[in-house]
Amino acid sequence: MPYSISDLAKEFDVTPRAIRFYEEQGLLNPERRGQTRIYSPSDRVRLKLILRGKRLGFTLEESRTLFELYDPSSGNRRQLETMLETIDRHRTHLAQQLHDIQVMMLELDEAETRCARALEAAGSAENNKNIASTEG
Repeated sequence: MPYSISDLAKEFDVTPRAIRFYEEQGLLNPERRGQTRIYSPSDRVRLKLILRGKRLGFTLEESRTLFELYDPSSGNRRQLETMLETIDRHRTHLAQQLHDIQVMMLELDEAETRCARALEAAGSAENNKNIASTEG
């Protein structure tokens, strides 16, 4: 079943421009009929995989590599091994980012506490000053 660019854009909630970009990058290869692009079921699956990879943090180059490794006669073993290596790299990177975020959250909590105490102390000092000026 052939798909138009608007069919795919609507189905995957992306812009036609994004689909054309993936085409320009050599990730999709629609048939052309005049000015019209006709996408195959294979193009649809590739777009789905590109978008899934993007959500998982894969670069377009990593997606391209996985497509190039695809060999139906191999039972996809090389593709799956490469995918596992890529997932492991991304998981390691995300774990480091998570650690960095947790450290930053602790630092923000400490800064917030210091600021609140300083503001409270400044308010107390201002109140004491006002009390002293009304008594004098």
